[in-house]
Amino acid sequence: MTDLDYSKIYIDGAWTDSDGAGRIDVVDPTTEETITAVAEGTAADVDRAAKAARAAFPGWAALSGAERADYLQRAHETLMARIDDLTALVSKDMGMPLGLAKPVQIGMPAANLAAFAELARTYRFDSGEVGNSLIVREPIGVVGAITPWNYPLHQVVLKVGGALAAGCTVVLKPTEVAPLITYALVDIFHEIGLPAGVLNLVSGYGPVVGEAIAGHPEVDMVTFTGSTRAGRRVATVAAETIKKVALELGGKSANVILDDADLTTAVTDGVGKCYLNSGQTCSALTRMLVPQDRIDEVAQIAAAVAANYPVGDPAAPTSALGPLVNANQLKRVRDYIDKGVAEGATLVVDGRETAESSGYFVAPTVFSNVTEDMTIAREEIFGPVLSIMGYRDEDDAVRLANATDYGLAGGVWSGDAERAQRVARRMQAGQVEVNGGAFNISAPFGGYKQSGVGREGGTFGIEEFLEVKAIQR
Repeated sequence: MTDLDYSKIYIDGAWTDSDGAGRIDVVDPTTEETITAVAEGTAADVDRAAKAARAAFPGWAALSGAERADYLQRAHETLMARIDDLTALVSKDMGMPLGLAKPVQIGMPAANLAAFAELARTYRFDSGEVGNSLIVREPIGVVGAITPWNYPLHQVVLKVGGALAAGCTVVLKPTEVAPLITYALVDIFHEIGLPAGVLNLVSGYGPVVGEAIAGHPEVDMVTFTGSTRAGRRVATVAAETIKKVALELGGKSANVILDDADLTTAVTDGVGKCYLNSGQTCSALTRMLVPQDRIDEVAQIAAAVAANYPVGDPAAPTSALGPLVNANQLKRVRDYIDKGVAEGATLVVDGRETAESSGYFVAPTVFSNVTEDMTIAREEIFGPVLSIMGYRDEDDAVRLANATDYGLAGGVWSGDAERAQRVARRMQAGQVEVNGGAFNISAPFGGYKQSGVGREGGTFGIEEFLEVKAIQR
């Protein structure tokens, strides 16, 4: 891994030069110094990668699920053997503190690789009969995968692991902002002997490499994680060749704390669910909905909890929040805080300035008395900014939770588990956790409304990459 040449791209089983001479600097968000540079890929690179993936598809699809599983399992084992080095790499690349990066940025995707290996072994691709028809599921073909910077390995594994388990081949465009951990994963697949052309990597910018993947006639499906705005563009370009599109997009998720909940427990957990990864999480619970007559009490608790989230160097054991990923994100988050103040929300904790001398840091921020018409209640901020909103009654809480263009995730807290379940069923979101229910890597992940189309993870994450065929007999 130390000898990896990040200026290369990976096509047809080999690290090779891009057709273009451009380079994209990869910047350490803590020091603001350049770590290295990756290739600025071209449409011609995508064309080579797509043709290599097409040529490799028949052989890969013809393998049994168990044979494909062996490659995924070996990749999992190699990843785990290098977990400390890979943790340091991803932390330097995108800024999450080491203590969190190990279980979240490396451990979780490694677990997903193992899960996809097991599913490849056990999934019934011939799924039964309907009357005189045999129903079979077959790999869709060449998959174009376009992935984000906030969980750079996890989102790659959800797409690449699911596609490979299903029998598809892949053309991958990793984020250009934090690409290094993806290079390391592809190199692991190279090292374990994944057949040439099954997995290809072209680094570069979305408007060039991403659009070339989405529009390429040899790509049968495109799967994208990123902003809703970019997702619309991917879907538009892909529509020209009538290919399947899976989108995991933005969120503005509500955390409903009902009047019978243990307030301290619920607020403490909710603050953590907002601030994970410095708030750079699409499913972050950024809107905390609480009884109107207790909003001041909630704000006091949230402020006290936020004080226990110190920002700092990701390598320091005391740091709970690292930097935002780059200067653009820093400006974006600060601008949203400014807008919240300008529109009349109560700024309980102001995180715009920190003691750090370098790096793209925003400290924990808490707004109270946020109303549904305010920008910070409607738009995805992608930073450590919590908006506390008051509701009149349970029906009003559900209305507010659903009063958004998004529908990715949500939370409900109640002293009555059955009541919480009822409210969770009324929320328009792809995942809802009840009383802090743990994240489940085998559960389907995806959103309603403008949070996307399709599901990732577990069995659903394989089936996204399968076509259904009926054979009449």
